[in-house]
Amino acid sequence: MFDRQQQIIQAHAGVIVQVVQSIANPQLMPQTEEILRVSEQNGWGDLVAVIRRIIKGERDQNLLKGLDEEDSTIAGAILQGIQNPSTLPDPNKPADASMAAPGLAHMIHQAATGNPQALEIIGNMAEQMTQAGGDMRNLGGIIRKMINGERDPKQLSKGMGVQGRQLVDSILEELHKLTGH
Repeated sequence: MFDRQQQIIQAHAGVIVQVVQSIANPQLMPQTEEILRVSEQNGWGDLVAVIRRIIKGERDQNLLKGLDEEDSTIAGAILQGIQNPSTLPDPNKPADASMAAPGLAHMIHQAATGNPQALEIIGNMAEQMTQAGGDMRNLGGIIRKMINGERDPKQLSKGMGVQGRQLVDSILEELHKLTGH
């Protein structure tokens, strides 16, 4: 259980750190609001509502009641980070690929089926990946191909290391589950 929570926290490190930093530095709030707006449009309404209450100064653990495991883990990490910044995750540390694949596959699938918000988010993610270098750069470069229907693992993982190929294989496996073929 603890390991899963750590994976959730690491997968959402950027948002967690952004929220905590914007509470300490209100100049960062416009950027945080944009992240929250996009998150809300993508079905994270309950979590965003709790984050907004935290930003307004609420710190009670009861805020977490009624949230699912992922949402409550993220909100809990924000509360903990406010109390003790040393607990904040490193947003530059890559998330566990086994956690990344289902989320990426879902976003690729949504973008491929015409969801404009998913297309915007996955486009931003791809742009960030291409700046990261290594396998992440390659992955960022092939997301559009996956959105457009490319499913050949050899084509998609060309030039990647073992971990990159495994991530591409995991994403393709998840896409297969989502599309049923």
